[in-house]
Amino acid sequence: MQERDESKSKHDLFQKLQLRLQNLWQSVDTQLDSDCDILVVPSLSLDRNELLKVEGCIHYEERLLFSLMRLSNPRTRLIYVTSVPLAPIAIDYYLQLLPGIPFSHARERLLLLSTNDYSLQPLSQKILKRPRLLDRIGQALRPDRSVMICYNSTEIERDLALQLDVPLYALDPDLLYWGTKAGSRQIFAECGLPHPDGSELVFSDRELAQVAAKLWERQPQLQRLVVKLNEGFSGEGNAILDLRALGQPSSHSERVSAIDRAFASLSFQGANETWPNFQGKIGRLGAIVEAFVEGDGKQSPSVQGCITPMGTVEILSTHDQILGGPDGQIFLGCQFPAAAGYRRQLQDLGLAVGKNLAAKGAIERFGVDFMAVPNADGSWDLQAIEINLRKGGTTHPFMTLKFLTNGYYQLEDGLFYSQQGKAKYYVASDNLHQPHYRGLLPNDLMDIIAHHRLHFDTSTETGTVFHLMGSLSEFGKVGLTSIGNSLAEAQEIYHKVEEVLDAETQLIKSQPTLPIAWRCR
Repeated sequence: MQERDESKSKHDLFQKLQLRLQNLWQSVDTQLDSDCDILVVPSLSLDRNELLKVEGCIHYEERLLFSLMRLSNPRTRLIYVTSVPLAPIAIDYYLQLLPGIPFSHARERLLLLSTNDYSLQPLSQKILKRPRLLDRIGQALRPDRSVMICYNSTEIERDLALQLDVPLYALDPDLLYWGTKAGSRQIFAECGLPHPDGSELVFSDRELAQVAAKLWERQPQLQRLVVKLNEGFSGEGNAILDLRALGQPSSHSERVSAIDRAFASLSFQGANETWPNFQGKIGRLGAIVEAFVEGDGKQSPSVQGCITPMGTVEILSTHDQILGGPDGQIFLGCQFPAAAGYRRQLQDLGLAVGKNLAAKGAIERFGVDFMAVPNADGSWDLQAIEINLRKGGTTHPFMTLKFLTNGYYQLEDGLFYSQQGKAKYYVASDNLHQPHYRGLLPNDLMDIIAHHRLHFDTSTETGTVFHLMGSLSEFGKVGLTSIGNSLAEAQEIYHKVEEVLDAETQLIKSQPTLPIAWRCR
């Protein structure tokens, strides 16, 4: 009873705190008021076991470094907190990109803080455990002129917001269900969006076999099923069950038994996953089964939107996702915009989902992933797959483009235009990853970028912006957004970066004693 009262009290306090957000918004264009303190807490508050599958996951806190570009407004102050200290050269790199603002002026309005904690605990939890750090953050924020943003919102982020008395521009954790696999399917049904046939949420492998058998019986021609943990992300937590290997069981009980036996040989999309481990997660997180979308030439597009504190829904972008893994389920990157054949349709479907979410009280970012299969007449069959109620792999490249060019997204054609009216395109990834990149420090990357002129050129508004630099040395992985005046140019810029990094790292191995600056001459 006491726990219930405390939970209700916390809920009521949070709702009251969130009312301040409306006073910090200038308009319906998702822009914060210029005179505002922004606390960035890029905590990946996700299932630890699933997050372990992502190499260098602690460095994904750097994904939100595009937020530093908000300092282009001379009255904005920003506090960026991370688990481990960021490389100074990475901060300088972003601040040098700011259009029209002296570096020193922006640097004075930026406070960088770190917990110096390499553990896999969520960053928000680390901050809550450090009262002196909490106090320092609180003292740096102006009452009633501050807002906290994060990667994803959970009860931990809500507790942190309450502790600091700062409103959280993110989803109310009470609404997290709508971003799960089961919650997504419910919203698709409510909105009348086409989506694959699937099951309700279950919490045991025996129940999973039962609902999978029922799905197979509804669709006897089904070739494959997708088993999804209810709270998986980026394709992690997905597994493929190939029904073609199970023959044609003659009864429901035989189907259930055949599927139950086949679970041990599931094709897992995440690294180093096993059935016993996955089985335990079903009991803890829940799972669904869904018909696998087959089809030659299929694509995996997404639409990204935003809900303001006033409840207004805005479509921000569409993308074609770049997927990998054994069965093409793992998110590797994206390209902007999505193909013209379904771009407008994505916007319409995304708007319907956004309005449904807004009516439920959701705010901030949302994304909807689809599968697109070409029809014989040239049209596309779109099937909604899942909703993401957080910042994702398409958030930081689009916001980087927006801040760099001060441009705008046009709904009429689904393109983004710079202030000069030129359409802009990009290819982005968090996973430019090679073993021979290991050992490269952020300073080394800067040397390579400068020598080969790979950096973003403000005069042409083309080039590459890098992120996840902290993961290079240990994991050989870096993120990048390559921007061009056409999709072909963006792809060419991206591939040039790959070629240069491969050539430079091979050169380093052949001449290990020479400084990079000398080798580049």
